Amino acid sequence: MSAPDPLDIVFMALADPTRRAILSMLLEDDMAVSDVAEPFAISLAAISKHLSILAEAGLISQEKRGRVKWCKLEPDAMRAASVWMQAFGQFEPLNLDAFERFLETELGIAPDGEEAQG
Repeated sequence: MSAPDPLDIVFMALADPTRRAILSMLLEDDMAVSDVAEPFAISLAAISKHLSILAEAGLISQEKRGRVKWCKLEPDAMRAASVWMQAFGQFEPLNLDAFERFLETELGIAPDGEEAQG
């Protein structure tokens, strides 16, 4: 079995809203684990698991300073994910109203899926 793609690991880490919230908090500054955990109504062990997943994805780094473990955002880890997502920015958003009018006009399909009377 091959190793998981680093991009898959990043997207898996970003899929969880708690981990995204942690990353947003770390945008401001490095934080101690206890400070990261403070706004969440989950155990310190659960926060530590989230932090481990973020560290495994390379999205954060952790270091011990004295007795305190600190977390630091590693923004370069998102570069590959950002480049991948930007490739989809070349497409215009779908105008559903215009598509619906096209279906009505060209194919005789009414908005409710029935054939248009005409």
